[in-house]
Amino acid sequence: MSKSSISTNAKKVNSFLTSRLHGRPTELYKAASHIMVHGGKRLRPYLVIKSCEILGGTVKQALPAAASIEMIHNFTLVHDDIMDNDDMRHGVPTVHTRFGIPIAILAGDVLFSKAFETISSDSHIPEKQSRALVSSLAKACVNVCEGQLLDIQMAQNQKMPSESQYIKMVEKKTATLFETSCTLGALSANSNRKNIANLSSFGKNLGIAFQIVDDLIGVLGDSKITKKPVGNDLREGKKSLPILIAIKSAKSTKREIILNAFGNSEATKNDIKKAVKVMQSLGIEKTIRKKAIYYSARAQSSLSSYVGPSKKELISLLNFVVKRSL
Repeated sequence: MSKSSISTNAKKVNSFLTSRLHGRPTELYKAASHIMVHGGKRLRPYLVIKSCEILGGTVKQALPAAASIEMIHNFTLVHDDIMDNDDMRHGVPTVHTRFGIPIAILAGDVLFSKAFETISSDSHIPEKQSRALVSSLAKACVNVCEGQLLDIQMAQNQKMPSESQYIKMVEKKTATLFETSCTLGALSANSNRKNIANLSSFGKNLGIAFQIVDDLIGVLGDSKITKKPVGNDLREGKKSLPILIAIKSAKSTKREIILNAFGNSEATKNDIKKAVKVMQSLGIEKTIRKKAIYYSARAQSSLSSYVGPSKKELISLLNFVVKRSL
């Protein structure tokens, strides 16, 4: 993955975002920009720009949609943090921790509204294209909300979800914004239906692979890199794919060791360590990587008919996502 390509595009997106996210009362816009100014690779805007370029479009054409998807992404993070009662994100206090819940809710609402204002405000694009962009972004927001509730229901349900239930939730909650980023990029290039479908498929499968690997890192990741305690998702009782597969495939004693740590706030460091060791002995990393590679291959095949530097950069990003180290 070309870090310089990502950072060059991130600078352009950041500059565009700054031009859109200001106003009075200043506290509201400070809160709305809080997470954005403290990091993030801008992967979703990058996908918008590269999906536009692969079809002959320009960065300038893609910027409004790229900024809009980043605003929606940050809107979801602000509200997620309130729902999950999380204190930190990107190494800084979350919006509701820093500004209070009422302002955080308003900040999320401003991001949501500004996203639609931004994507629909370019008077140079044809009305049909503008409608398609707005419709695609709106559909993504609905999917994310549905996915978030599926996640909450999965957490509340005593039963373990099946792998297909997990994937359905991930498709809506996480992969939707990757898929829509690529859709918006293709629409920004004013491309045809076939190209839009190909790029959307690339984004969707990239998004699933991204979340699968993220969940693997969440349970077996090195705490020095993740900035979270080892086995964090185990202690929190997160029903992620690595944990589901481990519980399903473990027998007797090994299963008991995992279940003893799973969702147990009183589990000791040693309990977590034992459970992580058991998961490693079950070859969970290899199993999950194989699944990520499956979705990666599907993503890659969606771009088989394209050539050029933007295709190479999208494939490079895909490979980075799948091969991220623990």
